[in-house]
Amino acid sequence: MSKSFSDSYREAGVDVTAGYRAVELMKEHVQRTMTSAVLTGLGGFGGLLELDLTGIEKPVLVSGTDGVGTKLRLAMLLDRHNTVGIDCVAMCVNDIICCGAKPLFFLDYIAVGKNYPEKVAAIVSGVAEGCVQAGCALVGGETAEMPGFYPIDEYDLAGFAVGIVDKAKILDKEAQKPGDLLIALPSSGLHSNGFSLVRKIFNVETADLSSQVEDLGCSLGEALLTPTKIYVKPMLALFDKVTVKSVAHITGGGFYENIPRALKAGLSAKIALGDVRVLPIFNLIERMGKVPQHDMFNTFNMGVGMVACVAKEDAGLALETLRAAGEDAYILGELVESNEGVILS
Repeated sequence: MSKSFSDSYREAGVDVTAGYRAVELMKEHVQRTMTSAVLTGLGGFGGLLELDLTGIEKPVLVSGTDGVGTKLRLAMLLDRHNTVGIDCVAMCVNDIICCGAKPLFFLDYIAVGKNYPEKVAAIVSGVAEGCVQAGCALVGGETAEMPGFYPIDEYDLAGFAVGIVDKAKILDKEAQKPGDLLIALPSSGLHSNGFSLVRKIFNVETADLSSQVEDLGCSLGEALLTPTKIYVKPMLALFDKVTVKSVAHITGGGFYENIPRALKAGLSAKIALGDVRVLPIFNLIERMGKVPQHDMFNTFNMGVGMVACVAKEDAGLALETLRAAGEDAYILGELVESNEGVILS
């Protein structure tokens, strides 16, 4: 029988026994993510993972960290907490895959006003699902109960991922040249960016989020809470088949900020507006909020979650590979000599 409890701490608003209960509830979810490389389970002071360096001559570790942002407010309003963990994992692993790295492990951090074990376990179930989709292990995390700092029904969620890549296989945008093609991997929706603007446009605090929206084919709440797509496995399959010169994860800043980060100096992405397969949720946002087109493409992914740059002669095989991996990929544009970054017309 555990002797770990504190009535004094409980009176101050922190229930350590609730934390133990949350850990017990989340264990089954965490177990889903375990790989043969993981040497420890939950409960230790650190997560241990044994590296398999087979076929890797010069291993390079790649790290990424991010949170879910104000999309969490939608989860709280809808009292649905089992999907935002997917967003948290996605925002991290989708970044490190842009270097060509395979995610190895993930850790989460949950800060709550009050520890409701079932709610925390639901959040972690989403984190675990994200890890399964990314093929990485959830080796640990932290749940911090912070009464007086967060309202009792609110929380924040952030995470941290580490991946590995052979130094010789790190993506090199310096190999780009005019005529290279950009391939779009469709997004699942808003992903986890632009929600401060979205919340304002739809006035989510008082809106009927359960009402069906004909243009969306679902309720507004469902559309807004749709989890971020995780691109790890399709991209790893692509790396095995084709020389990918760069990858851009389209997050905050949209096309105008993220695509140029994956371009060689002196080259720009030329994209025809008519070739962008814009999802209905973005048309609704633009119309309801009267948002200028430039701002839409500078804030949201507009239906494109990831962009890969390949040589023109490799585009056919790249599309075939991505489609075999379940991605409805398509040609988005091409590289041209220019210093404009992105040319949308």
